[in-house]
Amino acid sequence: MSRRKRIFRQGRLVVRRWRHTLRHNHSAITAIGRVLDIFSFLASIGCVALFLAYLGYDRDPDEIKYMMRWFRTIQGIYVAKVLFNLLFDYRHILRNTRIIKWVVDIGLLTTLLPAIYPHPDNPWIQWLADVLYSRKFLVGILLAYAVTDICHAVIQAMGKRTNPSLILSASFLVFIFIGSFLLMMPRCTLHPIGYVDSLFVATSAVCITGLTTIDVASTFTPLGLLVLGLLIQIGGLGVMTFTSFFALFFSGNTSVYNQLMIKDMVYSRNINSLLPTLLYILGFSITVEAVGAAGVWLSIHGSVGLTLDEEIVFSIFHSLSAFCNAGFSNMPGGLSNARLMNSDQSVYIVISLIVIAGSIGFPILVNFRDIAINTMRRIWSKFNRKPARVRNVHICNLNTKVALYTTTAVFIISVILFWLLERHNTLDGMSAWVQWVQAVFNSTTPRSSGFTSVNPAMFLDVTLVVVMFQMWIGGAAQSTAGGVKVNTLAAILLNLKTIVLGRTRVTAFHRQIATASIKRANAVVTISVMSLFMIVVAMLVLEPDLPARAVIFECVSGLFTVGSSLGITGELHTGSKILLCMAMFLGRVGIISLLVGITGDRRDRPVGYPEENLIIN
Repeated sequence: MSRRKRIFRQGRLVVRRWRHTLRHNHSAITAIGRVLDIFSFLASIGCVALFLAYLGYDRDPDEIKYMMRWFRTIQGIYVAKVLFNLLFDYRHILRNTRIIKWVVDIGLLTTLLPAIYPHPDNPWIQWLADVLYSRKFLVGILLAYAVTDICHAVIQAMGKRTNPSLILSASFLVFIFIGSFLLMMPRCTLHPIGYVDSLFVATSAVCITGLTTIDVASTFTPLGLLVLGLLIQIGGLGVMTFTSFFALFFSGNTSVYNQLMIKDMVYSRNINSLLPTLLYILGFSITVEAVGAAGVWLSIHGSVGLTLDEEIVFSIFHSLSAFCNAGFSNMPGGLSNARLMNSDQSVYIVISLIVIAGSIGFPILVNFRDIAINTMRRIWSKFNRKPARVRNVHICNLNTKVALYTTTAVFIISVILFWLLERHNTLDGMSAWVQWVQAVFNSTTPRSSGFTSVNPAMFLDVTLVVVMFQMWIGGAAQSTAGGVKVNTLAAILLNLKTIVLGRTRVTAFHRQIATASIKRANAVVTISVMSLFMIVVAMLVLEPDLPARAVIFECVSGLFTVGSSLGITGELHTGSKILLCMAMFLGRVGIISLLVGITGDRRDRPVGYPEENLIIN
């Protein structure tokens, strides 16, 4: 027997014995793996906390050394977990781990290079040596591993059959409280702010509202604006969208139950298209924000007295804030700044388009993608003279049609009403072009984004009523907009039409709307009115010295996550600020979703009761 065959046979024998050892000690290996998972998760939380302290606070050299010791400890825990999984669970790792997770794991093992091989005096590639032996590389790799580990842990928690509504609500609360501490960091603010104000701004950002008790432009540093922008982005796209993306894209080893939950959240047609749908949503959002930032920059470049760096920051921040319908502005005076109002008005048109793109709704975006793919396939088939595949003739679904038609109708009516009511008031003295641009802008933003170019406190009372009605409506379902949504408005109007005409089925576009959808729409409207009533009463009790119209407007703006104000937000007492924080949170997560999560799914009893009518006239 040749030496090569003998070595090959001995290798196969070693592998066979190793597999036998793994099967024989499966329970012990599983227990050790779970312990390492717990330590890794705790280390991930500590890593994120250390990174935030490392980034947001001024430190002396001794403190930096102390923090690096903790980073090294976390590095040891991560390396132990990676090596343990490679040795004792290699089949599962090879089958389920995606390429990006491999990159992160290899990067983590690369951080051991300084301990194994000291920094050479004359490296072959100087820049590569500078990167691999740097402190920033170590911290960056540890942070990347921590993020993927935390996201994976959240997805695994979803697999415990916890109600998705409770998970969603809890995730928003976690980011709100984390953001409240981040915004108070010395490097994030130009001057110290109180915790209640920081909590209010963080809640407003994560709930994409836009109300603020402090002046953003004169309070936050560029790092503070970055933190605020991240909170807005996370709140706009949804915490679970980000978490699901990282868990699927980096690890990929999620249960079927987890994938079914994520499929329902992002409105994917099936599990196989889940990751492409997530990539599409995130890619579309980033693309619109990037194109929007370029459009905003072109509309203000050289015309509003800002430096190039200030113009870039302004453009990126406002594009992000507009797409997420948040309404925050880092310009003194917001978008009512005189330099913007005296410009050619193109910035208001661009921001209006970005706001509309964000308020369309992710299910409609996914449907648009399906329509585009189907159209391209038909064109390609005709071009190649091949028979087209059997296609779905109703690929543009009912939700898309109803939402778009209702949105268009509400938008046109709002623009005309605003122009008619305010042309001799806040729009008086403006040219016809400026009046119509301002009418479009101020009819688009009240439906959730909260930007204002003219002072709402100067509106006529009848205009305020119209604006509050727009706040109540909001944008499309599952979008970055707030309100009860245009889908709900369409459902109750179609139901009203059915009742008036004496029909028994609610229909639209040759489709019958499910009874469950009509019931949910009625419940949303009822709860929204009841919640608004209770919040307004409580706020009037807490703030008896403020004008009632301003208090009511503030409550409507907070509950339906709009962000417009008549100028009383900074004058609110602590109790009122907390109440408004609760209103913004409830408006973002959805009161019905929260109630369903608390009460659970309680099916009807298998008992039939006699049916009787109520007298309703």
